Amino acid sequence: MKAHPEGFRLDEKGRWIFVNVPDAHAISVADRVTGRPKENWRVAGAQGNFAMAIDELNSHVAVAFRTPPILRVYSMQRGGVDRELEICGDSDDIFFDGKRKRLYVSCGAGFIDVVDSSGRYKRVGRIPTARGARTSLFVPELDRLFLAVRGSSNDNPAIWVYRPAD
Repeated sequence: MKAHPEGFRLDEKGRWIFVNVPDAHAISVADRVTGRPKENWRVAGAQGNFAMAIDELNSHVAVAFRTPPILRVYSMQRGGVDRELEICGDSDDIFFDGKRKRLYVSCGAGFIDVVDSSGRYKRVGRIPTARGARTSLFVPELDRLFLAVRGSSNDNPAIWVYRPAD
């Protein structure tokens, strides 16, 4: 890697590892069989690519950027940007829900953005949460999204649990 790696995802159907390398302004692609780098996708016009998800159904890699707060959808084969849309600020995690063909983006700005990934990649919902609550985990087997919420002088830290609606 040309700099410190952040989020990464494995291509379950293929042999690739996709790695966010924000300080190098790149997304690195490596061969998980040989461990060797394949290529680097240069990131222009955006910074803070920490969160990443793979949409196996559409052969896309979805990357959330913090500055500006956008979601870019890259083709796994070409590395080019297929879609781009505005998302909530201070994104930290992104997950693909194959059952509903959606992405869930959790953001420290106090929201979870819900994005339809059935080809259009359009935001279909913005759920208010708590400011600073950006770390999340989607567990498909439980059909739940868990969000870590910071404590404050008035409230204890908590894990909020969301059940996606059909």
